[in-house]
Amino acid sequence: MGEMRRLSDQVAVTPPFWYTAARSSLLEERTFMSDAKKAPDWVCVTEAAPWQPRDSQGELVYDDHLWIFGGWFTPQTPNPRDAWKSPDGINWTRTVKDAPWDHGDLPATMAFKDRMWLMGGRILPGTVVSNKVWSSADGAEWTLETEAGWCPRVSPSYAVFEDRMWIMGGVEDFYQNDDQTLKNDIWSSADGREWKLEVENAPWSKRAHAQAVVFADKIWIMGGGHWMPETIPLNDVWCSKDGVNWTQVTDAAPWSKRMWFSLVVYRDRMWVLGGWNREEGNFGDVWYSQDGANWTELKSDATWKKRHEHSAFVFQDKIWVAGGHAEPLNSEVWTLEIPESWFEGA
Repeated sequence: MGEMRRLSDQVAVTPPFWYTAARSSLLEERTFMSDAKKAPDWVCVTEAAPWQPRDSQGELVYDDHLWIFGGWFTPQTPNPRDAWKSPDGINWTRTVKDAPWDHGDLPATMAFKDRMWLMGGRILPGTVVSNKVWSSADGAEWTLETEAGWCPRVSPSYAVFEDRMWIMGGVEDFYQNDDQTLKNDIWSSADGREWKLEVENAPWSKRAHAQAVVFADKIWIMGGGHWMPETIPLNDVWCSKDGVNWTQVTDAAPWSKRMWFSLVVYRDRMWVLGGWNREEGNFGDVWYSQDGANWTELKSDATWKKRHEHSAFVFQDKIWVAGGHAEPLNSEVWTLEIPESWFEGA
């Protein structure tokens, strides 16, 4: 028996052809499924756009171009008053060097009724904030439309919803965030000149540096908080069908509490990108959700460095990230393209 066992141990058994083919097919299928579930990578379009590295700039998509406006260099340096546009993230054209608006730190910027709009924001250096509303059809010539009925403020949340521009929250003093300076009022306008107070005190807490988007026929606001003298970041999520009556979707999303992040809508999902809080510093994470309550983190192998107050766009069927404070400031431009079919296997 011992001899037979040793002999049988040495005999190679060749499996039939059908078994080998089936096993090979199964391995290929498993490899394909694994690749399908792998998160797509970000692509660096350029490491140095021609505009000076910055954060806190305004941004929007208009006339088939990416646009940025103003921003922040240092607390002691006058903020830039330039406007830049690009058809591809690589080639940029400056449309104006010194725009007439001087409050280009953390303004609200929207594309609305065939014009670009810039409002609110802070003048550097110092703490002076604005309620001036400017518009332009070409980024070169700017018109002062009004000084709005809402009080001067910096870093409000904003969106275009139901054929109106909306301004929500913000803070009157960048360095002193308290019950008097922080806001949770909501205003809207159909023309940028006449503004209507929709809600004096929304059910969500007073805050600045939050983000808003329009998704699933609702307006959404999330995150943000207080910065100085005490930092209190948030990760709650709220939505409204009319901008007046609000529902809290969650008091704590799974992504860390944060401010100075970006929020976009892409592939029928809301996307949170980057940001900052004092305890953890900069973030480089990316999260998406179809309902505001359940969030999934997208973990790409290749991505941008952790940062805050960057610009984010949805353009040419991609998500774009540009500039921001990545310690140091930068002028990088990154893109992410995700096939619609990818979510079926994710």
